[in-house]
Amino acid sequence: QVQLVESGGDLVQAGGSLRLSCAASGRTFSTYAMGWFRQAPGKEREFVAAISRSGGSTSYADSVKGRFTISRDNAKNTVYLQMSSLKPEDTAVYYCAADYHWDIPSRNKIQYDYWGQGTQVTVSS
Repeated sequence: QVQLVESGGDLVQAGGSLRLSCAASGRTFSTYAMGWFRQAPGKEREFVAAISRSGGSTSYADSVKGRFTISRDNAKNTVYLQMSSLKPEDTAVYYCAADYHWDIPSRNKIQYDYWGQGTQVTVSS
């Protein structure tokens, strides 16, 4: 098993930047592909970004492409989400997730085995 703890969420003005972190403990971190998802009030949880085990492959939702960057540091057991040019519509609880079975930066939340508790990002206009 792996435990995931997100941090870095905050209130920020539109156009600003934030970096989210997700620290993992438990099984060897480099054996998991990782993803970030988000859920706004009244909406379903949606894919944001994902990264393969080595970090060599990434995937992004169209809504964040060019503004967000996912990265990982396997030595620190941490995955990051650098967010820039934030918009009010980016407001949501952001979750990181770990996929043990496939080394694919998947957009499908069903594929992920473990989830963190989430961190709130609020973007004011």
